[in-house]
Amino acid sequence: MSATAEVPTVAAAPRAAASRAAAPWLSVGAALFAVAWGGNEFTPLLVMYRQIDHMSALTVNVLLGAYVLGIVPALLLGGPLSDRYGRRPLFVPAPLIAVAGSALLAVGAASAPLLFAGRVLSGVALGLVMAVGTSWVKELSEAPFELDSADGRGASRAALALTSGFALGAGVAAALAQFGPLPAASPYVVHIAITLAAFFVLLQAPETRRRRRDAAPLLDDLRIPTAMDRRFLLVVVPMAPWVFGTAASAYAILPGLMMSQVPGLEVGISGLLCVVALGCGVAVQKLAARVDSPRSARGVVAALAVTVPAMCLAAVAVGLHSLPWAFVAAAALGTAYGMLLVGGLREIQRIAGPDDLAGLTAVYYSLTYLGFFIPAILAALGAWITYSAMFLAGSLIAALSLGVVAMSGRRHLPTG
Repeated sequence: MSATAEVPTVAAAPRAAASRAAAPWLSVGAALFAVAWGGNEFTPLLVMYRQIDHMSALTVNVLLGAYVLGIVPALLLGGPLSDRYGRRPLFVPAPLIAVAGSALLAVGAASAPLLFAGRVLSGVALGLVMAVGTSWVKELSEAPFELDSADGRGASRAALALTSGFALGAGVAAALAQFGPLPAASPYVVHIAITLAAFFVLLQAPETRRRRRDAAPLLDDLRIPTAMDRRFLLVVVPMAPWVFGTAASAYAILPGLMMSQVPGLEVGISGLLCVVALGCGVAVQKLAARVDSPRSARGVVAALAVTVPAMCLAAVAVGLHSLPWAFVAAAALGTAYGMLLVGGLREIQRIAGPDDLAGLTAVYYSLTYLGFFIPAILAALGAWITYSAMFLAGSLIAALSLGVVAMSGRRHLPTG
């Protein structure tokens, strides 16, 4: 990465004051929310696709994870490129890509290839907004856009926008699919309308990074030196896959295993499990911000400490085949997800320098989305191993991750 220093494009004090009055981060946050809505609206509909189109558990879980194929390249390219060219050129197209993805999903209910393509486009959009938008919100939460900036505020705002979008997207999609007209299309039509509205709001957001004019090769910007930082390797890497590993366990695995408990209401209950999990993820984020400390990995340690019993509760729910226990497990897994997301983002924003903030955020999110392959892996192993045993194994692995982070929590602290 180039060491060239950058300054926000808004330099004049009157213009900065106007920007603060208009809370410019909200323009970017609205687009984060809308694209996250589209990223997760598909999840509670997995049950519907299994019922209406008779898709196998493995097929729908592969479709669930398909958008990771769009997310990871978009993250790894979009983040560093936005550090070089600015936030707007990489972020502004994302809502329109999300609209295209939802359009394919709306017309492709009976076609696995169309669903796959729609999921990949949704992933591209989500990858761009997560890497670029998280950095943009962080910068818009600091001077000169806000005079009363506080440590970690940008990370908390971005996490709140993302998780709220994930939760409401899942809840509304499930309600429309269960009780509304055109169940296979109406959830996506609603998302298209919301995203187009957010797109026009986004156009008002000010740029925070100038396009660099130095002669550094483009390939240099795709290298993220801080990804080899010891704190990143010892604190962030062990916890990152658990971010969406916990979330996917709550709203992709548990609903499919509980379908027989609620005949006729399968999609609605699936959506309710999503809302419970992600609602807890939203509710706990303020507490997670208070637990976090720049002098240790206390926030991440606390999050992993919640993950261990949450996975045990999932094993109990599956072993008892109990819907009430499934809701308890979903709440615990969602709580772990919210704490992990905030803790990880705060660590990233302390480790990264101004020239690779979006790049390191992209690497972090890429690691978190490894957790989205867990449902497909467990579905493939389900013929030989019970889900209860796999959840218990997950609890053990989470405990090992907790041990690694706890031992490294006060070491290799950022100096800047």
